[in-house]
Amino acid sequence: MKRILFVAIALIAGVLAGSCATEETTPQQAVVNSPSGENTLNFFLLPDGQPAYTAVHSGTVVIDTSGFGFEFVDMPPLKTGMEIMSVNESTFDETWPMPWGEQLEVRNHYNELEVVLKEKEAPTRTLVLRFRMYDDGLGFRYEFPEQEGMKEALIADELTEFQLTGDHTTWWIPGDWDIYEHLYNTSKVSEINALEKQNHPNLAATYIPENSVNTPVTMRAEGDVKYYLSFHEAALVDYAGMTLRVDTTSLKLTSGLVGSDNTDHKVKRTLPFTTPWRTIQIADEAKELIASKLILNLNEPNAIGDVSWFKPMKYTGIWWEMHLGKSSWDFANTQKGGETLTLEDAKGTHGATTKNTKAFIDFSAKNNIGGVLVEGWNTGWEHWIGFEDREGVFDFVTPYPDYDLKEVVRYGKEKGVEIIMHHETSAAPRTYDQQMDTAYALMKSLGIHSVKSGYVGRLIPKGEYHHGQWMVNHYNNAVIKAAEYEVAVNAHEPIKATGLRRTYPNMIAREGLRGQEFNAWASDGGNPPEHLPLVAFTRMLSGPIDYTPGIFNIKLKPWKENNQVNTTLAHQLALYVVIYSPIQMAADLPEYYEGKPAMQFIRDVGVDWQRTEVLNGEPGDFVTIARQERETGNWFVGSITDEESRAMNITLDFLEPGATYEATIYADARDAHWDMNPEAYEIRIEEVNSETMLSLKLAPGGGAAISIIKK
Repeated sequence: MKRILFVAIALIAGVLAGSCATEETTPQQAVVNSPSGENTLNFFLLPDGQPAYTAVHSGTVVIDTSGFGFEFVDMPPLKTGMEIMSVNESTFDETWPMPWGEQLEVRNHYNELEVVLKEKEAPTRTLVLRFRMYDDGLGFRYEFPEQEGMKEALIADELTEFQLTGDHTTWWIPGDWDIYEHLYNTSKVSEINALEKQNHPNLAATYIPENSVNTPVTMRAEGDVKYYLSFHEAALVDYAGMTLRVDTTSLKLTSGLVGSDNTDHKVKRTLPFTTPWRTIQIADEAKELIASKLILNLNEPNAIGDVSWFKPMKYTGIWWEMHLGKSSWDFANTQKGGETLTLEDAKGTHGATTKNTKAFIDFSAKNNIGGVLVEGWNTGWEHWIGFEDREGVFDFVTPYPDYDLKEVVRYGKEKGVEIIMHHETSAAPRTYDQQMDTAYALMKSLGIHSVKSGYVGRLIPKGEYHHGQWMVNHYNNAVIKAAEYEVAVNAHEPIKATGLRRTYPNMIAREGLRGQEFNAWASDGGNPPEHLPLVAFTRMLSGPIDYTPGIFNIKLKPWKENNQVNTTLAHQLALYVVIYSPIQMAADLPEYYEGKPAMQFIRDVGVDWQRTEVLNGEPGDFVTIARQERETGNWFVGSITDEESRAMNITLDFLEPGATYEATIYADARDAHWDMNPEAYEIRIEEVNSETMLSLKLAPGGGAAISIIKK
């Protein structure tokens, strides 16, 4: 690695010497460090005038010479023949409050480099590159200022490069334009083959046009120096989502924007505009990736003001029973053409009834759970999936005749439980756009502050994809519109999280991964034990996840004899701490919680934190996280493992020195196993303090959940 660093510096020096010889007024290179000096970015021009960079971490080149550029539909590429017009450096340091989140405050401390570039020859376009260097990584974006001769940009593709310095171990999902619901793969960069994932039996909409990966994509370098990298983007606004094309020979990643079948461009913007930030998180230990706040910090501050109307909560709901086949989303066997459904049309399996919802409200009120999600409450479910013409199917204000919306809201308020609204669009977002104001206004009138939205299926209009610019704008506009009505959005089948929850803190969570439901109906065996130890170091780096944990009936009997959840029960408990979200579902049917001592952890565990400590972890193997609840100051610890059993010692030095606590440990039983004995667990209580070292034994596919309460 030292040899690579020497060669890279020698190359840069040669390039810069040539550049400086022809440019006397403005240096044709620049260097910027992170505040501690841990990370360094070298910016320079290649001999053909292409801007390029290298990134160095603790003296090791982690990104070798990599270029920038664009291809356009109606003008020449913007890539070579450029010169540096000016270089500006600055430093920024602030601390901003999280209205809800993993901690109370976030420090945003970076050194910034602004490089203004211009083509030497016609059409003499101007481009600004802005870099922000953090101690946990870096971000950069393109800025197109207002200029003569270029009023609009029709971007055919972006040519941002990330030249790796080794064949790193990589955890990846394919660069699908429609979904992120793939299992993560583990391979060397040279072995990535995304195209073989094209036809998946359990995925309704999938389009993978090239050998690319979706972000966040995480890597481990295992040469002379071990380090971790994770590539993603921040502040994705009015732009296409970015995948990363993989050259398995040169080990180079290149940005590939999600396109549309309806246009010859992937992004259309009027000048001036900025692109999303391209991000590289850099860490010496994997656990530092989870602790990083780089993605959030690269977003703009809160734009909607007070969001105290949203309360982080645990919730139950009418959802899992449909995946098990106990009940249905649809009310009738067929949808009448233009006629109003009546109780006589009921097929008898509808889940979202007034009676069933009240039962969930009663259960939630009894168990310190603040919300109830109700899916299948509104008309349209008879014609929502598998049909070509889905425009106008759903009515987002009209309930089925067996569901009294106002009554369940009234009953919930009486019991101190909030109803969570559900809006399934069936991937017909124009229908949703037409009803959005009316739907949100109904919610506000009823005092409902949270909605789960869904976008299952191939998009209408045809030719658009879930991750293209058209849909990016729809997803973001829905959140902005929701804020006007004091509504928080939990989006499923979404665009990926890019830290916009800082700007719009009513963007509370999203799916964007292969969720718990795959365990109930997937034909490939469901999510393997390594799935969530992988998710913690990949998908979770982008933002909160609505994974719906807490399944106690692991074997799913008598509902799904050929399916199961591939973890132990203790692993399911630990997910309330490990997989972060300000909303956490107790997803199982209430009858499987009744009489189970382990339910006490779900009653007790927090969802909103003032401090988070990542104690250990390796992607796909294991992870342990401790979080301190806001208001109460109680601590909770979650630890999960893959299919391997693990013994570990964790030090409780995050506790207040001199104080004594009671730790209740929900652990795998000695003979627990994710497949052979998944529901075996034990509970023990210990007195602990900041000097205590706890010994944990995790079963294969197992975990441990700990509540630590000050005495």
